[in-house]
Amino acid sequence: MQTVFYRNELPGQAFINPTDTVPRVPGFPKLCVSTYSEKIIKHMAALDGVEIIAHLYTANGRIPIYKIVYGGREIAFYMSLVGAPACVCGLEEVAAMGAEKFVFFGCCGILNEEAAQDRILVPTGAVRDEGTSYHYLLPDNEILSDSHSAEILKGCLEKCGYPYVCGKIWTTDAIYRETTPQIKARKNQGCIAVDMEYSALLAAAQFRNLPFIQFFYGADSLDNPTWQPRDLTDYGLSGANKYLALAFECALAM
Repeated sequence: MQTVFYRNELPGQAFINPTDTVPRVPGFPKLCVSTYSEKIIKHMAALDGVEIIAHLYTANGRIPIYKIVYGGREIAFYMSLVGAPACVCGLEEVAAMGAEKFVFFGCCGILNEEAAQDRILVPTGAVRDEGTSYHYLLPDNEILSDSHSAEILKGCLEKCGYPYVCGKIWTTDAIYRETTPQIKARKNQGCIAVDMEYSALLAAAQFRNLPFIQFFYGADSLDNPTWQPRDLTDYGLSGANKYLALAFECALAM
């Protein structure tokens, strides 16, 4: 099952660049953490010492970018929009502001219950079933994660004492078109989970030469005869402190 795209080679110099629309922010933290859960971001933003240092501007409104001091280092954090195009735009614009190293985390749909149960998921790569990555890297069915970044993530997981499993992520644009044949095919390719952003973020980070780490926690399950929503609507709030601590430790270790 191969995704077909019309463009067979990368375009040349972009007509519009992030630096054309977003000014550099003096003193912007070099380290940045992002997640897709508004509940987790609001939880973090309510802590003492957190301040708003910038905004991302979209048709949906302003997205605050916050700063926190963790482990003696300044770290920016913000809520990423869901979906590959919007998520990558945010990454590009925050990098234009001054961020140089990124850690993302978020929920995923589980494709392999036995492997993923109660574990943090460490991606080894992704199946590129979205469109955004093909504008950053040449066409290919899959993309590999950076081995150095993966080792940093695994080291931080072991330091924190969190169990984990490694495997591929299936990144798709269409949550309501995850068909039974596709799920079976992706599992046969070694995918243990499905999301909507990872392969695009990884491609953009590689294109821009930005150090990048992402980890996942399970939400709903597609590894049953029928879909199991489980804690999908919790949006990670019950594990917020755990995920944030891991993300900030990863940022410090990059």
